[in-house]
Amino acid sequence: MTGRLEGKVAAITGATRSIGRGIAEAYLAEGAKVVINGRSEEKGVTALAEINAGDDLAFYAGSAAEQSVVEGLVDFAIERFGQLDIMVLNAGGVNQPAPVMDMTDEEWQYELDLNLNHTFWGTRAALRHMVPRGWGRVIAISSIEGKHGKPNVAGYTANKHAINGFVKAASREVGQHGVTVNAICPGLVITDMVHERAGGALGVDGVDGLIEHYCANTALKRPVTIEEVAGFAVHLASDLGAGFSGGTISIDGGDAFY
Repeated sequence: MTGRLEGKVAAITGATRSIGRGIAEAYLAEGAKVVINGRSEEKGVTALAEINAGDDLAFYAGSAAEQSVVEGLVDFAIERFGQLDIMVLNAGGVNQPAPVMDMTDEEWQYELDLNLNHTFWGTRAALRHMVPRGWGRVIAISSIEGKHGKPNVAGYTANKHAINGFVKAASREVGQHGVTVNAICPGLVITDMVHERAGGALGVDGVDGLIEHYCANTALKRPVTIEEVAGFAVHLASDLGAGFSGGTISIDGGDAFY
């Protein structure tokens, strides 16, 4: 703990568990005040109790696939803590793995809303507050699948590619105002969702099969950890991260070549 985020306020979508919660805890440890978001009120109350950060932590309920929730999170953070310095767009995922020819319009639209549209809504709302203040950090949690592509997850893959392009364009619009916009692209991280859905899309056997499948061609031959992703999210959010913008940074154990 070095106090690198002292005096800063962060809002994080999809943060009652896994990567989002790990980032929230890392930000709190560095001195930030944080608002976490999640669909479940019960999970939000549990997260508040377990993290136990007192008045420095708040919860805002709702699905990040809904525009009103994402924009409401920004408004709530400003009302609660007086400002918003860091916006982390972490919510996302695969709704229903399926080949392209079997995907319904409804499944495609939900993944579009949960991944790409949620990133757009949150970035737009945050920038409208950050740009006039002359300082801000927008961090989208993308995926290594935004640089690759695997069968049966075309919706997720397309959205993550789009997010990677989105941050490059947005960063050019606001950099001169002291605001950076970046995407972190994790490789395989063993989260709750992985345990719940391991191997379903790729036809492999459980968590062990998924690890073997994903990590065979990486440099480290292992999954990356929540703490490793959160550590880089701290760096990007701090003053030391001011030179990074428009980046799609792979934290994948040495999988992607760019």
